[in-house]
Amino acid sequence: MSTATPGQRATRKTLVGFVSSRMGDKSVKVTIPYKTPHPRYHKVISRKTEVHVHDEKNEANVGDKVEIMETRPISRLKRWRLVSVIERAVVASAAISEEDVAASVPTKKTTSAETAPQA
Repeated sequence: MSTATPGQRATRKTLVGFVSSRMGDKSVKVTIPYKTPHPRYHKVISRKTEVHVHDEKNEANVGDKVEIMETRPISRLKRWRLVSVIERAVVASAAISEEDVAASVPTKKTTSAETAPQA
């Protein structure tokens, strides 16, 4: 079944996809998009495959572009492991509190107090 000679390991399948969710400790779900022609109409259709991946170091986050490798069964669904994070997702800035918004937006109280003549 294996094409490798004794003492060698056969090359394993590697794919590139995007992390679609973090399911728990050391587990992520990766979506692998691909395009294929329709069998009868020959229009190109976008398809996707979702696989469960073992992430030993918990380094992948949602939206990251990752490389995964086929491996022995690790759990009931996980048959792939994370090789590397190719590109990190763009992270949104930190949440803004109501006090920050109130300080930056002028209100009637602040504008009238600033423009009122001081006695």
